[in-house]
Amino acid sequence: MTTKAKLKKLSENFKGELIFPEDDQYDKARQLWNGLYDKYPAGIARCGKPSDVVTAVNFVRENEVAFSVRGGGHDYAGNSVCDDGLVIDLSPMNKVEVDLKTKTAVVQGGATVGEFDAAAQKHGLATTTGTVSTIGIGGLTLGGGSGYLSRRYGMTLDNVISVEIVTADGRQILASEEENADLFWAIRGGGGNFGIVTSFKFQLHDVGPEVLSFQAYFPHGKSREVLQFYREFMAKASDELQCYAFFLNVPAVEPFPKEYHGKTTCALIACHFGDPEKGKAELEPLQKFGDPFLKFLQPMEYTSQQKSFDAGVPKGLRWFTKAHYLSEVSDTTIDILEEYTQQLPGAFTMTYLEPMGGAVNRIKNSATAFPHRDKAYSLHILPGWSDVEKDEENISWAKEFHKTIQKEAAGGVYVNLMSHDEKERVKAAYGENYNRLVKVKKKWDSNNLFKGNHNIKP
Repeated sequence: MTTKAKLKKLSENFKGELIFPEDDQYDKARQLWNGLYDKYPAGIARCGKPSDVVTAVNFVRENEVAFSVRGGGHDYAGNSVCDDGLVIDLSPMNKVEVDLKTKTAVVQGGATVGEFDAAAQKHGLATTTGTVSTIGIGGLTLGGGSGYLSRRYGMTLDNVISVEIVTADGRQILASEEENADLFWAIRGGGGNFGIVTSFKFQLHDVGPEVLSFQAYFPHGKSREVLQFYREFMAKASDELQCYAFFLNVPAVEPFPKEYHGKTTCALIACHFGDPEKGKAELEPLQKFGDPFLKFLQPMEYTSQQKSFDAGVPKGLRWFTKAHYLSEVSDTTIDILEEYTQQLPGAFTMTYLEPMGGAVNRIKNSATAFPHRDKAYSLHILPGWSDVEKDEENISWAKEFHKTIQKEAAGGVYVNLMSHDEKERVKAAYGENYNRLVKVKKKWDSNNLFKGNHNIKP
């Protein structure tokens, strides 16, 4: 029986929306944020409630149908849509319920960062999420989750109190520190290897509604002194401050000066979310440093700060990713960064440093499945382009850049920043926790039903 014929049987019990290739909405429903992947599933099961997820999981297991799981669809590796299989699509499940008494939120597995932020910020609350509003909460949290708040409140996964998850045998269960604790440990950093999380319960914190936002853009020729200043600045930074160092192409829009349009800039982009007066004092060295061609320091709504990178990563472009962890930003690292970013391939290509530190580093590597607590920075090399003919050029640039700077790397890789062709790095992604994850996988998914990911084999 063909996959299509099998999927027609699913409609007998599935209460959500089923989309097939002949349906008008099929092309839109199968599209990912990353246009590098153009996949054609045999069907898409849009789940409206947890019982729909249970039905879909039981169906693919019993009928041996290939499948993928889609939350926000914002993955670099293209794993959330499959060819000639079933996409279990959680995007209709995007409710966010905030409990003011306990300062917690229950967030369904299909919600995005923007939807979570908007609901929580109605009450002046937030927790650590990514820095692009279209990212799905599910994939972000299961792999780790970092952003402006992570140095103060830990990673996204550090703020998970419990999850409701559909396991390989089709059960919907609760996992927390008190119940199914081994599974709860594994899903915080182990990715989608253990089931489909239909909802997360998060701890929230008092944030905003306004934060202090700072951005400064320097000519590429000044990048060495910018990064030397940056590493010293971040070594003394408080947990309430996060500052990224970016290399990117200057967009041809105001307020960027015309003479810099299309050229590479080294930019410092910071957010301080503590006391405003303390924030101004702590950001003063940034304000006084160097001679940027554009800079600003201003109060900004936290939700706007969270969307500030959205325009730089539009849906439908072609994206490729390579990443490392660093123990420091050494002079050699700066040399390599300077060399490979002089001319960025692709209009949307960027490279950036994200500091860890603070609460991220104060948690033991073994406390959750995320094993990279001892690292100082994450480095992301992210070419973004539109022309198919440029695929080889842009991907080769990223791979060569990644290989050259590897001698300065601290080992390991953030699983959410891995590309589709990095199976050999899976053990590096899970590090010292890999063997323990294998044991949990054997217990909860011994037949490796959930393998459409950076897979931990039982």
